[in-house]
Amino acid sequence: PRVIDESNRLPRNNDHRLPRDAAQQHSTDRCQPADHARMVDRASPSFSVYVSRFVVGECAAGDSVTAADRLRVLAEVPLLEVTTDAESLAAVLLEEVPLPPKAATDALHIAVAAVNGVEFLLTWNCRHIANPALRPRIESVCRRMGLELPVICTPQELLEIDDGN
Repeated sequence: PRVIDESNRLPRNNDHRLPRDAAQQHSTDRCQPADHARMVDRASPSFSVYVSRFVVGECAAGDSVTAADRLRVLAEVPLLEVTTDAESLAAVLLEEVPLPPKAATDALHIAVAAVNGVEFLLTWNCRHIANPALRPRIESVCRRMGLELPVICTPQELLEIDDGN
C-alpha cells in the first residue's frame, strides 16, 4: 500500500508552544528526527512512503539544526505531485467541509493523498485532518469528485496495523 506521511510534527528546538492534544503531545515528546526515520524505515517493507512539498516546507521551518535533521530524513522519501486537481479539491474541502482558511495546507495534504490514490494518510493533526467529526464531510466531497479518501491515521496507528496489534 501507498502511504503519504503528513506527520511533520517533529519538534522544533525554538518552538515552546504547548501541543493542543494528546496525539500532538505524543509526537512532540517522542518523534525526534531519528525516531521518525526509524518509523519510516520500519514501515517501508510493507508500505511505499511518500510526502508532499508541503511537508518538506513545514519540516524546513524552525531551528536550522533541527530542520536540517528533519530534511535529511525526508531526502530519500519520494514527493507526490501537487496537481491542479489536488488544488481544486483542496479549495472545495475548505469551502464545503468547511475548514478554516488557516487549514489550507491541511486541505492540500488531504487532497494530494486522495488525488494520488494513496491508501493511508499519516498525520498527528487531529483538529483538521484526523478528525472523526469532519471525516464524513471530507469523504463526501472526495466521493462526489470521483475520489476515494485514504484511511487517515497517526503513524503509531499505522505501525500497530502493520504489526497486527
